[in-house]
Amino acid sequence: MASIEQSTIGDTWRESEPWWPPDPEPPPGAPNIVVVVLDDVGFAQLGCYGSDIATPNIDRLASEGTRLANFHTTALCSPTRACVLTGRNHHAVGMGRVADLAMGYPGYRGRIGREHGMLAEVLAGAGYVPVAVGKWHLTPEDETHMAAPRNTWPVARGFQRWYGFHGGETHQFVPMLFQDNQWVPPPRADGYHLTTDLTDHAISYLGDVRSIYDASVPFFLYFATGACHSPHHAPKEWIDRYDGAFDRGWDSWREATFTRQLAAGLLPPGTELSPRPPWVPAWDELDAGDQRVAARFQECFAGFLSHADAEIGRVLSFVEHDLGELDDTLVVLLSDNGASAEGGKLGSLNDARVWNAIPAGRSELRARIDELGGPSAHNNYPWGWTMAGNTPFKRWKREVHEGGVADPCIFRWPARLGAGGSIRHQYAHAIDVLPTVLDLAGVRAPEAIDGVTQSPINGVSIAPWLTAAGGSETRTTQYFEMLGSRAIYHDGWKAVTFKPLGPMYDDGLDPDASFAEDRWELYHVADDLSECHDLAADEPERLEQLRELWWREARANKVLPLDNRPLAALLNPRPSRAAERSRYQYFPDVAPVPESVAVNVRNRSHAVTVDIVAGDDVDGVLVSQGSVLGGWVLYVRDRTLRYAHNLANKHVTLISSETVIGRGEHRLGFELTSPGDFTGRGLLFVDGVSVGEGDIPLFTPARFSITGAGLTCGYDVGPAVSPEYDAPFPFTGTIARVVIDVSGRPYRDVEADLAAILAEQ
Repeated sequence: MASIEQSTIGDTWRESEPWWPPDPEPPPGAPNIVVVVLDDVGFAQLGCYGSDIATPNIDRLASEGTRLANFHTTALCSPTRACVLTGRNHHAVGMGRVADLAMGYPGYRGRIGREHGMLAEVLAGAGYVPVAVGKWHLTPEDETHMAAPRNTWPVARGFQRWYGFHGGETHQFVPMLFQDNQWVPPPRADGYHLTTDLTDHAISYLGDVRSIYDASVPFFLYFATGACHSPHHAPKEWIDRYDGAFDRGWDSWREATFTRQLAAGLLPPGTELSPRPPWVPAWDELDAGDQRVAARFQECFAGFLSHADAEIGRVLSFVEHDLGELDDTLVVLLSDNGASAEGGKLGSLNDARVWNAIPAGRSELRARIDELGGPSAHNNYPWGWTMAGNTPFKRWKREVHEGGVADPCIFRWPARLGAGGSIRHQYAHAIDVLPTVLDLAGVRAPEAIDGVTQSPINGVSIAPWLTAAGGSETRTTQYFEMLGSRAIYHDGWKAVTFKPLGPMYDDGLDPDASFAEDRWELYHVADDLSECHDLAADEPERLEQLRELWWREARANKVLPLDNRPLAALLNPRPSRAAERSRYQYFPDVAPVPESVAVNVRNRSHAVTVDIVAGDDVDGVLVSQGSVLGGWVLYVRDRTLRYAHNLANKHVTLISSETVIGRGEHRLGFELTSPGDFTGRGLLFVDGVSVGEGDIPLFTPARFSITGAGLTCGYDVGPAVSPEYDAPFPFTGTIARVVIDVSGRPYRDVEADLAAILAEQ
């Protein structure tokens, strides 16, 4: 690298010659790069992979590009994204699970070190301008607040701009959004939807690039939709397009999709449709009411996916028609794992219900069917549609049979990949995306980035067979592990074992059994892609060789120790400077505090103290945690103090007072006394006097929200925790501070010692 010493330095400018270090220049003909990552979209859910769900813009990519019919991921979102962006195996970079389930082991840190350079960092060093929109999920939740280090956020890992959300999922109508390094309030416009918002920002960022640089400076756009992770939220008109479209049920849909896949050449001749597992009911076994609910769940998913396809089309249209650069752009589109079974057997009205062991039953689902797809639901379809979405494979997301790890992937760049419409059946993995993109762009991965020596890239370029139909395999071995489930692919063979996390299915497996007792299956996937014929009993020696190979790969990639206890990470979190304490202080109008680092008021006595100054007309939220999907809120309405506890949108307990809050300074409070059995007695206080009380029959046991809604002071992010107001319902008086005490002392004991409380912080 040239150094600044190339300047000539004299006593004055007359004897001196300036010199500027050159900016990095991309290779001649380097394309723009757009990587689109869909979420929880199974192998069979795109039109170009056999579905009848309308995805015309993605289908166009396939017709003008190359579909991979044997592409694999890790079975979960954070790990797959780590593979795509680093080219390394997920355990090797510390992302063995989702970022929020980090453990104190090298393969499970939940934070990707600088020695594992990301695609944006590599491309920026080669003269690209990288920008990102959408889901990140490569930062643990306890580092997604405004006092957190930003070293794992997108703009610290090579991206010049980022607009999106941190966690695994977010509310699509009222999302938790960040721009660059800052939380931003969700837009409140009528008709708002996150995917449209992400598209607007993607187009804006690309416009910014071209407003400064001409086409000689290529861009890299990382576009990661929330679609189609739950909640399956979509504009109602998009959902209604599918009214009645799935009334024939998942068994019929699956068979029709399988027929289309065979006819399209996506599956090798002779591929069989894997049998429906016994824990998934046949569609004809459901009564008419359950069928209607199940069909509506799928209508919501289909509307969500088709709407996302339209927004992806809008990005590509801007590149094609406004920039005139689509033919000079390499587009890669993929999904991060198979379709999700997190909706359970019946489907989920609110995925937080699973955490709290209060799932919706058939009667509630029928009664609230019209809420599905809208802001008051966190809906996820039932297992039957998951199974169908992964046609022809067995199992699903989080599990390492093909249903969890075989996913759609499309490459489009006519200048290098030909006219399009082709299908490739060679084996590939998410770690191969980065080296392939670099190979096609003519960019070499550096040995060091910003002085940090880089780790070996595990992926290999698939360009040899991507650009030529007859190319030979570039990947012959790949291990898999996700929460204890394991697999190994080698030369057309696959050994796999499923490890349950709990009593999930009626399969008789014991989640607490020793890993040594797990039963391994063996498939010749070169001939039996859908894993229908277990050859373990016929080829015990081959199976043992593959198991030994798995252990070698596991040790080389920091997979160990094996652990199928996802809750262990939550019960034993990483030590944090935000250690739990007995008293917490919050201030008005600051950014939401994530649930993982906010005060924990669940199943314990606690007191909330709020010092205010009221004017002639005082209303609004004092302190809130969560959203319509679950949480609690202390607020003033009609000049009276009120409290609401929202149990995962199943039941809302309201405690009200009739005492009018007059002008001037006041100390408002709420006290919950709980014996530790998830019940409690709530009391409201105004200036030390009890003004209202009520029982809470079941306080939220485990988690208020899983869409990122945090704790706020002076407003409610929304959708509103309480049905008595609309978010954000800002407080119209002045809040000095909020103190939440979880020591078990009643409100009146802390009334006189606020100074001591603050001194303890």
